[in-house]
Amino acid sequence: MPSYSPTTDAGRDALKALAANPAETLLALDFDGTLAPIVDEPSHALVHPRSVAALARLGARLGQIVVITGRPVETALRLGGFTGKPGLERMVILGQYGVERWNAATGEIILPPLPGAIADLAESLPAWLAERDAASVRIEDKGRALVLHSRGLPDADGLIDGLLQSVTELAGSRGLVAERGRQVIEIRSGSSDKGVALRGIVEETGVRNILYAGDDLGDLPAFKEVEVLRGEGLTALLACSASVEQDALLAHSDLVLNGPDAVADWLEALAGGL
Repeated sequence: MPSYSPTTDAGRDALKALAANPAETLLALDFDGTLAPIVDEPSHALVHPRSVAALARLGARLGQIVVITGRPVETALRLGGFTGKPGLERMVILGQYGVERWNAATGEIILPPLPGAIADLAESLPAWLAERDAASVRIEDKGRALVLHSRGLPDADGLIDGLLQSVTELAGSRGLVAERGRQVIEIRSGSSDKGVALRGIVEETGVRNILYAGDDLGDLPAFKEVEVLRGEGLTALLACSASVEQDALLAHSDLVLNGPDAVADWLEALAGGL
């Protein structure tokens, strides 16, 4: 197994804090591109089984394990294999950037009302795309968000780049935000992001050490929030699940992992180390 040593003092300090007091450590992970591979059909993005097994080993030792994802909670549960897993009895999933929540301890799913602006836009978006010669772009309706997918289409990145400005304006006209990702544009409410979600779980649990792993622009607010938390005296390690499609997190990372397979290796190494 390769070595997964951080390249920064901050990352090394976080691993020392983990070893000294795992009960004060929060392990926070993105879903797609980190725990699960990026695939053409999002409904087929299953979490790496070795990651689930390693998280179960870590769950008994760490203060908290949380998945922070743009996916709906129910989708993350269906694809994750987390439910009823021994060791994950205290796991939390924060879905749709923290708007939704699942607590393993109770099995409760908290789902606020759906935003009407998303439902209204869902009706008109296919025709809007067709008018811009982009009818081949797939629309994923997540209830609280709409995701435009170009993966598998000719010039997938160029297609998304060409749509980004007009989609941003369309979203803004309805009080929504548009966010570029790996061959996707996501349209959603701007009421929460992964930084807000991470801050909330840190304050709720009182942890003093954070390990956060993500892969895409949606994780950037969490990375930035970690920098703020470091300034408040917490230790933290930021890990990037890297790909050729997205490099926005590399400059902010203490550890670079080569995709979900390497994330699984890293989680196994963390569990073995404890």
